[in-house]
Amino acid sequence: MKSELLRLPRVERELKQLREENTYLREMRDTNGLLTEELEGLQRRLGRQEKIQEALIGLELEKERLLAKLQCWETLDQTTGLKLRNPEDLSRFIVELQQRELALKEKNNAITSSARVLEKAQQQLQEEVRQMSGQLLEERKKRENHEALARRLQKRVLLLTKERDGMRAILGSYDSELTQAEYSPQLTRRMREAEDMVQKVHAHSSEMEAQLSQALEELGCQKQRADMLEMELKILKSQPHSSEPSFPFCREEVDTLRLKVEELEAERNRLEQEKNMLEMQLERCTLQGDYDQSRTKVLHMSLNPTSLAKQRLREERDRLQEECERLRGLVHALERGGPVPTDLEATAGLPSSKEVAELRKQVESAELKNQRLKEVFQTKIQEFRKVCYTLTGYQIDITAESQYRLTSQYAEHKNDCLIFKATGPSGSKMQLLETEFSCSVPELIELHLLRQDSIPAFLSALTLELFSHQTAA
Repeated sequence: MKSELLRLPRVERELKQLREENTYLREMRDTNGLLTEELEGLQRRLGRQEKIQEALIGLELEKERLLAKLQCWETLDQTTGLKLRNPEDLSRFIVELQQRELALKEKNNAITSSARVLEKAQQQLQEEVRQMSGQLLEERKKRENHEALARRLQKRVLLLTKERDGMRAILGSYDSELTQAEYSPQLTRRMREAEDMVQKVHAHSSEMEAQLSQALEELGCQKQRADMLEMELKILKSQPHSSEPSFPFCREEVDTLRLKVEELEAERNRLEQEKNMLEMQLERCTLQGDYDQSRTKVLHMSLNPTSLAKQRLREERDRLQEECERLRGLVHALERGGPVPTDLEATAGLPSSKEVAELRKQVESAELKNQRLKEVFQTKIQEFRKVCYTLTGYQIDITAESQYRLTSQYAEHKNDCLIFKATGPSGSKMQLLETEFSCSVPELIELHLLRQDSIPAFLSALTLELFSHQTAA
């Protein structure tokens, strides 16, 4: 009990301390609640401030964007000079551009329609130009035909005039050669015929002159008409020049047509020159004696030298062919070896069959004699070669033209040989060719061939050396 009483003050102190702590904790709890509320209020204020800050940043960005747009408008005004300070000015300018575009479109449509009208007019003018060109070509052809006709008529008149002058000259010569007493009725008749012919020639000449004058008149009319057509063509060519400044393509087409017309005129001039040259060549050929086979009749002489020469050549050819046939028969008979026919023998002038047999016997005996001589010569040649081989110790063979192979009887191998080639006239000089065996004796070649220039000494020394090798072995 006493111990409990002793603990009582301590317990009271602890109780008091606990009460103070409890009070402190209550105060701390209240303070903590206040602080929590204050913290929540501050957090709400912070959220509002952050939102305000974000809005402020957006406003700043919008401000910068608007400032950049304003600067773009200011620079656009400075660069273009159109006084576009705001979008209203731009919209007004766009409306003006659209109005101008509509006006230009209307103007373009009007120009296009006028261009189509001008194209149709140009096509009509081109058609007229083509028609005029065709007419001009036709008129030129007619004029050329009339000119050719006029030239032919002039030539014909010239020929008739020359013929008339010739007839007059003939009549004048008759008149000058014959006297009045020498005239005969036949001569009188011929003179009358000549006078009639002269009158006909005069009539024909006057007719030709009338035709010539008529052709010349027609030619003059054709020339006038051609000149008029050329003037009209020039006028038609000059008309499209009024539209050249606005339509250059018309000018190009007109230039093309003009070039074509010039080319056609140049071609016509060239053809006229060629025609004139051909006419001159034709006249020259006529003067040289050429003639047209379809219009000219050639008379041949009954005893023509050309026909006689051809006949002689034909007879000579027939005779030679007959002689060739006879000679062919003779050749066939001789090839068969039979008797020659009497007609062929007489024709060819050959000897008789007996003479041919005797000649054959003589030929056979000569061949037999030749064969025996060949055998004798072959035997003597072999004997001579053996004697040379025995005396000199070398076998000599001819390998090619002007080449001789020497093989010693003391050679160690069959291929050990020397080859000499004749270089001088009739074999007066010999030249040693290189072989495998000759390369093995360079000392002997150096001493006897190069220094002493003696082939016999070289061969003798080589024989002694080979003989010494065999005896030593």
